[in-house]
Amino acid sequence: MKKILLLLFFAVILPGLAFAGEQDFTLVNATGVEIAELYISPASADDWQEDVLTTDTLPDGEAVNVNFSREEDADFWDIMIVDDEGTSVEWSRMKLTEISKVVLAIEDGEPVATFE
Repeated sequence: MKKILLLLFFAVILPGLAFAGEQDFTLVNATGVEIAELYISPASADDWQEDVLTTDTLPDGEAVNVNFSREEDADFWDIMIVDDEGTSVEWSRMKLTEISKVVLAIEDGEPVATFE
């Protein structure tokens, strides 16, 4: 029985853990708007790539987990949100490998992020 459990661990659980990216984090929406699209790209990238929001929208006060593949290796990342009216807001140069939670806010019209 122990051999079966050990084999199960190495065959099923361990590979799943290996695919997690070091940049995985929880994003909290404290912007005051509902997020319709979420883009996260390496700070050195020339484009935003694809929308990574895993829900239809992210209401103000709600959170979502953001997961990366293990191949991603940039040190600094930029985040852009788009609300349901098409307005976009950007936060730049976050070191996601050192962050487990990002709270996005807009204070006095300026994007502000706090980290845990």
